[in-house]
Amino acid sequence: MFQGTGSDVGKSLIVAGLCRAYRRRGLRVAPFKPQNMSNNAAATPDGGEIGRAQALQALACGLPPDVDMNPVLLKPQAGFGAQVVAQGRVLATASARDYQALKPKLLGLTLASFARLRAKVDIVLVEGAGSAAEVNLRRDDIANMGFSQAADVPVVLVGDIDRGGVIAQIVGTRAVLDEADAARIKGFIVNRFRGDPSLFAEGMTLIEARSGWPALGLVPHCPAAAALPAEDSFGLGAASQKSGGKILVAVPLLPGISNFDDLDPLRLEPDLEVGLVRPGEVIPAAARLVLLPGSKTTLADLSAFRAQGWDVDLFAHLRRGGEVLGLCGGYQMLGRVVRDPDGVEGPPGEAAGLGLLDVETELCGDKLLSPVEGESAEDGAPFEGYEMHVGRTFGPGIERPMLILAGGRPDGAVSADGRARGCYAHGLFAAPEQRASLLRRLGGEGAGRSYAQALEDALDAVAAHLEAHLDLDRLLSLATG
Repeated sequence: MFQGTGSDVGKSLIVAGLCRAYRRRGLRVAPFKPQNMSNNAAATPDGGEIGRAQALQALACGLPPDVDMNPVLLKPQAGFGAQVVAQGRVLATASARDYQALKPKLLGLTLASFARLRAKVDIVLVEGAGSAAEVNLRRDDIANMGFSQAADVPVVLVGDIDRGGVIAQIVGTRAVLDEADAARIKGFIVNRFRGDPSLFAEGMTLIEARSGWPALGLVPHCPAAAALPAEDSFGLGAASQKSGGKILVAVPLLPGISNFDDLDPLRLEPDLEVGLVRPGEVIPAAARLVLLPGSKTTLADLSAFRAQGWDVDLFAHLRRGGEVLGLCGGYQMLGRVVRDPDGVEGPPGEAAGLGLLDVETELCGDKLLSPVEGESAEDGAPFEGYEMHVGRTFGPGIERPMLILAGGRPDGAVSADGRARGCYAHGLFAAPEQRASLLRRLGGEGAGRSYAQALEDALDAVAAHLEAHLDLDRLLSLATG
């Protein structure tokens, strides 16, 4: 089990890279994260959902995503706690306090999922959540030491030197853990080092002396990691770096953004530059396309969009001849009205949409989770993806659908002038044909690179990087000894 000194220290990447590395050695490997908190989710073939990071780790293992790989997924909702997804299905919506009372029940569920995975493979690589030092949450814990103890899984602690203070991160973790939990940790890894490793040799020795844990490796910053999807919105900073593409796609960064890995395939195109618009910034006049991504809290994000003045920017963008695309929650925002009468995503209510598509949305009924495939209604460009949303969208606008799904079912809507469009399908731009179609509309050319192959190449590169800087045999011996 790989636990961290904090969030975003690289646990997900290390597990993904080691999944691929051990698979390349001929082992049957599976990933596991007992509890995840993220609005970036992936659909499983049986209609469930898990954290996107575990779906990527499953890919590294050569396995389809499985609800047992992430049995508890928490999806934050604006001012309303979090939606609790248990073994792929919505169990409840709970406040932070109410969730603590659920944990004893959820521990048994996570252990059952873990046991099923262990029976199928040679090794399970487990990822903790947040920080191992959150001793205030130790009682009934299912994410870190509580799971490690219940499942009798040894732990490797990961610290991040790039954010500074890694000595204090690791030694401080040792200081607050009780002796039984500290004994579960078999060693530490210092991640994201930059520069000459010999300059931190003394630091590694000092950590060993102060913590009593052996050093298992100093892992340099891995450039290939930038090609892999970020687990949560903390990782979007690197994604907004300038690429030099001549066509700017502006993406307003809303509080409830979800499934933002929809953006990643666009970065394969040299003609495109994906730029995040952060709170306090304006939508750039140079943007050719404004893309509204998915949202876990559509009404709250619609309010935040207006509060930033981005609605004014968007209408000015359209007057200049620009285009707008909404995906899932973004599609709902582009309609005339969004209603949430039962409080599915937060407090009950409704609000006028941006009015660019002649549709209305009512958030009701069960969540739709399913793989989809089809083609663009306009030019027949094929795609494969998935749906993951609550509610139904209806109105005259759906008579001009954006997509035609297999079996003839329409999805989405396109405005009469063709400059506003939206759909429910996620994963749309993983298809090079879809990116080429978008670029033709925006005045560019598509490179046609396979996103699936780009992910495979990046996972291979991360695996090779970890093999060069960690002793995989020693790590394996810790797991099996």
